[in-house]
Amino acid sequence: MANNQVLLLQPINGLGAEGDTVTVKAGFARNFLLPRKLALPITQANKKHVESLLKAREAREQKEFEDSRALSERIEKTSIAIAVKTGEGGKMFGAVTANDVLERLKAEGIELVKKQLQIAAPIKELGSHTATIKLHADIETELKFEVVSENPIEESADSEEEIAEDDE
Repeated sequence: MANNQVLLLQPINGLGAEGDTVTVKAGFARNFLLPRKLALPITQANKKHVESLLKAREAREQKEFEDSRALSERIEKTSIAIAVKTGEGGKMFGAVTANDVLERLKAEGIELVKKQLQIAAPIKELGSHTATIKLHADIETELKFEVVSENPIEESADSEEEIAEDDE
């Protein structure tokens, strides 16, 4: 199989960032990267173009880092409560998932992508919980949130009988 070396003009997931020289299959370069102006074939003239791309990349990465740091501070100051429906004894119907947390954050004006939010397992209990948010390769922050009942918690009939037996 023939391979080509190309200079990336834009960041491409799984391949590299702008200014990177990568080796790809000839068909991928010919049919995808070059027609979409995502890459240039490596020539002497294009090698000079690398310096300007690297400067642009450095500036972009610095801006992303600063934006992520500011968002991290904002998230740490944010406290949210997620209301859920409960039955007898405060037992939840269903679970709180990453999508529920993301929707609540969106209402607070903080937009994240699902893969940035890391919750170990769906939350099935009322109370305080934390989730890890990965904003940048170097920046992770903790989000503290409460899961509360939407309706008043009713004691179950079994627990009322136990209380009555304890009183006797």
